[in-house]
Amino acid sequence: MENECTHDCASCTSDCKSKKEGIVKEKLNKKSSVKKVIGIVSGKGGVGKSFVTSIFASEFNKTKNVGILDADITGPSIPKMFGVEEKLKTDGKYLIPSKTKQGIDVVSVNLMLENETSPVIWRGPVIAGLVLQFFKDTVWKDIDYLFVDMPPGTGDVPLTVFQSLPVDGIIVVTSPQDLVSMVVKKAVNMAKEMNVPIIGLVENYSYLNCPDCSKKINLFGDSKIEQVAKDYSIPVLLKLPLNPEFARLCDKGKVEEVDLAELKECFNFIDKKLN
Repeated sequence: MENECTHDCASCTSDCKSKKEGIVKEKLNKKSSVKKVIGIVSGKGGVGKSFVTSIFASEFNKTKNVGILDADITGPSIPKMFGVEEKLKTDGKYLIPSKTKQGIDVVSVNLMLENETSPVIWRGPVIAGLVLQFFKDTVWKDIDYLFVDMPPGTGDVPLTVFQSLPVDGIIVVTSPQDLVSMVVKKAVNMAKEMNVPIIGLVENYSYLNCPDCSKKINLFGDSKIEQVAKDYSIPVLLKLPLNPEFARLCDKGKVEEVDLAELKECFNFIDKKLN
């Protein structure tokens, strides 16, 4: 009955694993409203997780109110991709998100640093604590979908997010290599063990369209995502090509200009699944 979870353990009569372990979901402040929380995760770094977060958020923002919580504290890239430079402000008590050109609310540690290239050299528990603060101490005003861009792996931050945030589902990002597929299974198994619903898989760098003949070239070998999806009964949401134009738009802070017709179908599927 996990899909019916209200994330309010205090008033719940079920006997689920989270309640047995005394895990209590964080609550938003009184100025905030978030209907759905979607985590974007990966088993390892370098698979384009933040890019996937950005293009999904941009597509959803066409018809919904969207926010992004950049939980990759030591490697934040969301502000750069969207060209957001305005620092976070406060109303005296809570953080006020910065906004992208198209109106997406963004909270990231890079929007708090004087220099965006300054390293964040903190231990895991401190980083996880900041992620919780970003969630509960930010004014998330009338947000339909909050995307949480998580660091790779199965460490402190994913554990904290899965346990403490009211996550309605996660999207797992991978790429075609055997190694990545193996590591992705770890992330999937972690989510299943913690009763976090898995919305689907996204394969990045899936193929390259030849500029001369338009043939699809599998630069990283044959895709393994269909087998992983079959093994775990998880749908494949999207296969993204390796496209230099995507990189150019991200470098220029214009990720909202990425145009992929398949994203609308993904939005319809996810919106229907979570509502």
